[in-house]
Order: sequence, then C-alpha cells, then structure tokens
Amino acid sequence: MEDKNSQTIANKKWQSKNRDRTRYLRNRSTARGFIKNQATDEDIQELEILIISRKKELKNL
Repeated sequence: MEDKNSQTIANKKWQSKNRDRTRYLRNRSTARGFIKNQATDEDIQELEILIISRKKELKNL
C-alpha cells in the first residue's frame, strides 16, 4: 500500500513540475480516444483536413 501511495505522490510531483508535458500527453490521449471510439466519418474527414494543414505548418517552421 505504501508503494502505491509513494508512487502516486511521485507522479503528482512530476506532473506539477512538467505541466506542459502533462497537458500534451492528456490532450493526445483524449484525441486518440475520440478518434478510436466516437468519431464519425464526417469527423474523420474534418480531422484529415486539419492534419494536412498542421503538417504544412510544421514543414514551414
């Protein structure tokens, strides 16, 4: 029980020190879950357009 508690404390400490990374990982997980479990064909078509646009932006950086 103590190991789990100490691990939870360590996780919270890491998350508080790495807020941007934590937000990135949470958002990525949410996006993947939406695509896998809830996205309709229309959603996927819109996301494909957004992905192409984002790839172009990243190429120009």
